[in-house]
Amino acid sequence: MSYVRIWVHLVFSTKNRHPYLTNNIRYKVQNHIIENCKQKSIFLQAINGYTEHLHCLISLGREQTIAKVAQLIKGESAYWINKNMLTDTPFMWQDDYFAVSVSESGLQAVTSYIKNQEIHHAKKSFQFEVKEFADKYGFTLEKEDL
Repeated sequence: MSYVRIWVHLVFSTKNRHPYLTNNIRYKVQNHIIENCKQKSIFLQAINGYTEHLHCLISLGREQTIAKVAQLIKGESAYWINKNMLTDTPFMWQDDYFAVSVSESGLQAVTSYIKNQEIHHAKKSFQFEVKEFADKYGFTLEKEDL
């Protein structure tokens, strides 16, 4: 039997950072993603976000890749949002995403950070958060990322 524990903090935004994810919609989408992850054997430790983005803390399975998990979460949730007409215009996620590894010792801090997104974004914009994330992890951002 293979034993794997690889934690990933995954962050993705709505297309053009449009604020589709109002409180009412965001919680429905998060609950749907939780159920979808269970069905697809994706171990989702935490999920939360704000009006234009979501954070997920995931433990990858032995045959899962970040790209495949991101595709399963984003693609299926966008399909579900549109099928259920939760938005006035067609919903899409941005193609790109951020993904960084999380150590076992960092799990509590990342989980807390994800769970407190509303408080966090009362003080900081997602644009500022993206810049902080890029600076912290050494990502070079494209102009459209800012």
